[in-house]
Amino acid sequence: MSTAEQSCSGVLEMHPKGYGFLRDPARNYKVGTNDVYVGSPLLAKFQLRQGVRLTGRVEGPAKRGESLRLAELTEIEGRTPDQYLGLRGFDDLTAIDPHDRIHLEVGPEPLGMRVMDLLTPIGKGQRGLIVAPPRTGKTILLQQLAASVTKNHPELTLFVLLIDERPEEVTDMRRTIQGEVIASSSDHSTEEHIRLAQLTVDRAKRIAETGGQVLILLDSLTRLARAYNKGSNSGRTMSGGMDIKAMDVPKRLFGAARTFDEGGSLTVLATALIDTGSRMDELIFQEFKGTGNMEVVLDRRLSDRRVWPAIDIQQSGTRKEERLLDQETLGRVNLLRRSLSELKPTEAMESLVRQMAKFPSNKAFLERIGQFQKDH
Repeated sequence: MSTAEQSCSGVLEMHPKGYGFLRDPARNYKVGTNDVYVGSPLLAKFQLRQGVRLTGRVEGPAKRGESLRLAELTEIEGRTPDQYLGLRGFDDLTAIDPHDRIHLEVGPEPLGMRVMDLLTPIGKGQRGLIVAPPRTGKTILLQQLAASVTKNHPELTLFVLLIDERPEEVTDMRRTIQGEVIASSSDHSTEEHIRLAQLTVDRAKRIAETGGQVLILLDSLTRLARAYNKGSNSGRTMSGGMDIKAMDVPKRLFGAARTFDEGGSLTVLATALIDTGSRMDELIFQEFKGTGNMEVVLDRRLSDRRVWPAIDIQQSGTRKEERLLDQETLGRVNLLRRSLSELKPTEAMESLVRQMAKFPSNKAFLERIGQFQKDH
């Protein structure tokens, strides 16, 4: 947040009592004593919601010990306050099926991105679940996704949201990824996990409702749901020790992914952890299973055989992929799937990787499939 020359900008975080503070993205949205206070009259006048980026004039505190105060607004999400007032909110816009494809292929390698482009295509507004047992290449897949999006789609605002992650993993992500990495590591409180996740999704909503394109890579839904479970106290629990209300907010956060008929989109690709030995983790996965419109299922048997990407082809796919692929490509992908379905899951991916590596691009690979189709 810049406060030079008595001006400032930051992202609004609301307080339950009706006022707010501007948080600094450069400081991972941490709560700080120098954060600028935004009074309830200003919030009400411009109908401001959590996550919106504000720029304005700051006044010094009236009393010693008080915060700097936002006295006048000059910009809301890059628009004048009057322009912003005429915009419709996230929940008032028309959600439609994803149709504008996010291309992941960046060259002959990495093959994981080429495989996903063919078998689990992603569109703007996709709600995707990456189902991951331990040590199946989840982190590398996320890093490759981030790199592909950064290179192929500069119009997308990329947020990588890490919840309850090891501090060294957070450092590695920040050094590897060019997007904004927002992290509440394992040494932070449950309340901080929840606060940061909610603020990130609200920030993404504010961008999408003003016509922007946003992608959130969330690692992981499982740990986010665990955090909400610790913070819930309805007094009623399901099997595995999960509070009956704990899944409500994580489901809403995941369900926020959509593309709008009026323009703008919010894409969420989130990991779900399985085979961890925890009954709660399995329950969380079952609650989210089927709620997305794209699933990538990673397979430990493949990673044990050092086959990358360790994707179970038969279990992975995208709903309504015909809206993302042209008819010719769709026909060739269906032919590919049929031929691979005759093999065991481990053999299918091994065979696919071996064949794809012979071609410099998916286009060349699909042309070969098309030629085979004509010859037979």
